[in-house]
Amino acid sequence: MILIDAGPLIAIVDRDDRDHDRCVSVLRRLAVPLVTTWPALTEAMYLLGDRAGWAAQERLWRMLLRRDLIARVTDQPTLARAFDLMRTYRNVPMDFADATLVALAESLDDRRVFTLDRDFTIYRLHGRTRFELLPGSMQPGRQPSFDARSARR
Repeated sequence: MILIDAGPLIAIVDRDDRDHDRCVSVLRRLAVPLVTTWPALTEAMYLLGDRAGWAAQERLWRMLLRRDLIARVTDQPTLARAFDLMRTYRNVPMDFADATLVALAESLDDRRVFTLDRDFTIYRLHGRTRFELLPGSMQPGRQPSFDARSARR
């Protein structure tokens, strides 16, 4: 199982996204289902609608319906941990979707996450362990196509 963030979900289904080919290539090497949280899925669905319209949103829906993608419900302990994480990383700042992904990774004891978000190079599982980032190390000096802060502008 691999956790997936909103950025790669967007890149996988939006053929015009500059990270599309790279993310699809990584996806082909991964076992499905991929796992995300409802906040990360909501973020991806919203941004896809804004960027690429219903056709892209429909492709994301089909991933869910085929169960190639599973959105995990955030239970109370995971939600409480997400709150603690957002407080800890408030200077980054950590958004809600990232906090739920980190909390879920901790609860599953899995450090692999498919993301384009450089903030995951800062976050630590249980305050100590680095994430194993897919599609590999972030390329220095290169901004990913998805950045939640710039997407809100």
